[in-house]
Amino acid sequence: MKKYIGAILVLLAVFIAGCSDESSGSAQNFPNGNIEIIAPATPGGGWDATARAMQKIFDDEGLIEENINVSNKPGGGGEVGWQYLKNQDAHTISINSSLVITNNLLGQSDLTYEDFTPLGILSTEWISVAVPPDSSFGSGKEIMQQLKKDPTSLKIGVAPSLGNNDHLSFVQAAKEFGVDVSKLEFMVYESGGDVLTALLGGHVDVASMSVSESKEQHLAGELEILAVSSEERIEGLEEVKTWKEQGVDMVFPHWRGIMGPPDMTEEEIAYWDEKIGKMVESEAWQEVMKNNEWEPYYHNSEESKKFLAEQTEKYQELLQQAGLTE
Repeated sequence: MKKYIGAILVLLAVFIAGCSDESSGSAQNFPNGNIEIIAPATPGGGWDATARAMQKIFDDEGLIEENINVSNKPGGGGEVGWQYLKNQDAHTISINSSLVITNNLLGQSDLTYEDFTPLGILSTEWISVAVPPDSSFGSGKEIMQQLKKDPTSLKIGVAPSLGNNDHLSFVQAAKEFGVDVSKLEFMVYESGGDVLTALLGGHVDVASMSVSESKEQHLAGELEILAVSSEERIEGLEEVKTWKEQGVDMVFPHWRGIMGPPDMTEEEIAYWDEKIGKMVESEAWQEVMKNNEWEPYYHNSEESKKFLAEQTEKYQELLQQAGLTE
């Protein structure tokens, strides 16, 4: 009887070891199925463009052999796509942006970036402040001087909501200049195009929007960009001073990143670090940056954790000062 029990235990140990080896092999062989990149918005916007650029480069450069699909999951400022991501495995990743932080801070979502696995920060757009061509303001500093005298004296156009980067970059610039930002009067529109229409129609005095939304109109003389949120002057807009050059100590990126589901293994994170790291070094990615008026802003998975923590702290302070949170 003892020999019989001993034999069973030996067989059981062999079986368990086999299963362990098989499981380990599976982890080491990641990925072993289709890859899904979520664009948590409708086709055509920045999130969608980023996801499709990644798909094309991963495929064209031979970085990933598995089949790659882009899934558009719009709704709730990213909420629908990110709720979906939360229940997937490491074969599914998603584009993100500041909304993965501010949605939570504004009480619009229970999700935070900590519910996911940060995999990278990919790119940034810079944010411009523009006025109509016949405006009396000749610089961003003059706008801030006026607002410091009377914070309610100008109507400021933003889209698509308060708490986004276009809004908060203006809030930070004003705060750094000593303006009472809780009294600023923002007019909220559905899109950057609507903000442009309002600005050119005289419905707002000033507009805050991404450079990609204002550059063409500036060059055509339809509006005038008076300040940009970048560290240095932007190629093609060399005549426009940064906020820092105008005495406002601020740099504000409008970043986009990539994240995976929770509880990814170290091996899975390392896989995506390698693939994304190679992607952002490719000539094809540099061309995507140039064509979309984006700038490289790469942070790897470990750097992204620190960056997102810093951004959360900054947004929390700005939202509070703007009177949007307690």
